[in-house]
Amino acid sequence: MARSTPREHAAEKLKGKKYVKELLKLQSELCRLQEWVKYKGLKVVILFEGRDGAGKGGTIRAITERVSPRVFRVVALPAPSDREKSQMYAQRYIPHLPAAG
Repeated sequence: MARSTPREHAAEKLKGKKYVKELLKLQSELCRLQEWVKYKGLKVVILFEGRDGAGKGGTIRAITERVSPRVFRVVALPAPSDREKSQMYAQRYIPHLPAAG
């Protein structure tokens, strides 16, 4: 029996019950992370970057549907402007990061 490489495994699409099972695990871990971050008074940024039509919106919605919107904020940025394209990568995201407190 041939074994798949990690790259081939990552490219496989999950279907049906297996997809739901994995999604619930990810949602649960994200909720646990949220509670831990709240308890510790920390801040965490999770960044999804991809091209148009890459499925980012659906992926983000699916993973974050069980977290608290009071603690967890999702920001969808439009395509970068010419000025943003010339800036350092992180500069585009800094205005959207949470302030102290």
